[in-house]
Amino acid sequence: MRDEAVHRDTRPELRPTSHQSRSLDCKIREHIGTITSASLIQEHEQDFELREQMSGYKRMRRQHQKQLIALENRLKAEMDEHRLRLQKELETHANNTYIELERLAKRHTAQTDKEMKSAVAEERRIQQQIVAQQKKELTAFLESQKKEYRLCKDKIKEEMSEDPCTPKEEKQERLSRHKETIQRSQAEDEAHLLAQQRLVYDRSCRALKRRSLIKRHEMEQEQLREELNKKRTQKEMEHALMIRQDESTQDMERRQLQMLQKLRTELMRLQHQTELENQEEYNSRRQQELHRKHTLEQRQQPRNLKTLEMQIKKQFQDTCKVQNKQYKALRNHQLEVSPKGDHKSILKGLKEEQTRKLAILAEQYEQSINEMMASQAMRLEAKQESERQALMQQLKQEMELLDAYQSKTKAQMEAQHERELQKLEQKVSIRRAHLEQKIEEELAALQKERTERIKHLFERQDREMNSFDTESSGLGFGSLGSLDFPKEDNR
Repeated sequence: MRDEAVHRDTRPELRPTSHQSRSLDCKIREHIGTITSASLIQEHEQDFELREQMSGYKRMRRQHQKQLIALENRLKAEMDEHRLRLQKELETHANNTYIELERLAKRHTAQTDKEMKSAVAEERRIQQQIVAQQKKELTAFLESQKKEYRLCKDKIKEEMSEDPCTPKEEKQERLSRHKETIQRSQAEDEAHLLAQQRLVYDRSCRALKRRSLIKRHEMEQEQLREELNKKRTQKEMEHALMIRQDESTQDMERRQLQMLQKLRTELMRLQHQTELENQEEYNSRRQQELHRKHTLEQRQQPRNLKTLEMQIKKQFQDTCKVQNKQYKALRNHQLEVSPKGDHKSILKGLKEEQTRKLAILAEQYEQSINEMMASQAMRLEAKQESERQALMQQLKQEMELLDAYQSKTKAQMEAQHERELQKLEQKVSIRRAHLEQKIEEELAALQKERTERIKHLFERQDREMNSFDTESSGLGFGSLGSLDFPKEDNR
């Protein structure tokens, strides 16, 4: 009875205090309506911690996703701005090329006009020199004719004076005939000289025109070469600019991909670190929970053993009562069948036998209590050790699964990065090949244009020269390429 009283006095210690019951949330109080046990409080706290941990993990993942999207948008805007700048550079170069070619065309036009004016002035100067030279020649020729005429006239007069037999009229007639002959011969010589001078003048003018045509052809060739060289230079500058732009685009694409992959790697590292910390925190919490549970079981062990001990004692008491009843029934039976004089010795013998059996029974129950206590202690220790081993094995497996999952995701990310790098290199290679093909095609087209324009220019100039020479031959002029013209005086 004392043990039962002690047991009843110790049981309320397991119940939560009023302070612990006030710490529970309102929802649990409405559902339960009684004082909640410590295990329910602990389970509620564990669920709350897990929910908070998962919410934090989700917030971190969303934040990482926002960072990646923000970086991708920033890099896309940077690439768009870069491409727009490159497009403006190409447009500026094209405009400058157009302006340079227009300026060159205007310069060629001015040069052509200047050369044509210079050629006209040179032709007029040479014509004037030829006319002046021919006037001098004509004057000298006329003076020579006058001298020759006077000499012939004097000679005839002298011959006639030596012949006195000839009548004067005949002499006058002979003198007149000689004068007419000389004058006619001089007139013919003068006409021949004028015809020769006219022919020289016309031939010189024709040769001047041919020389001007040759100079114009040479100038056209030089201008065409200058224009084509200018176009080639501008095209080469454009190609060099396109190659530089392609290289700068490659550098930017590689740099942007490196930045994006670096951020992914860093975010995955933070994610794996957070997962590992959460797992370690979870492992620590599970171990602490198991430790608290084992501590509580160890604290409850004496009370549980006391309860089992009371049950064994109660069984002992019930057995004693049964034996007392059996003893009384045996005593009454022995007293009924035995003589009255033997009652005292029978009662004494039965009393001793009862005392001996009760002592043996008490010893057996005491041994049972000791074995039960030892067995319960060993069973509790084995049970707790088994739970610890199972928990450690479970946590180890979970940690291995987490490590395998993280290794798999890291390998997948590295494979993705490798694929992205290969895709970028392939894209860069294809774009560079297209650019080189475009450059080759444009250079080939430019070379074809150069060849065709030079060919057309030479063909046109050949036609013009042949036409001019044919016309010159039709006019009766021979070869005009060997004529020398007086040069302009240095003034």
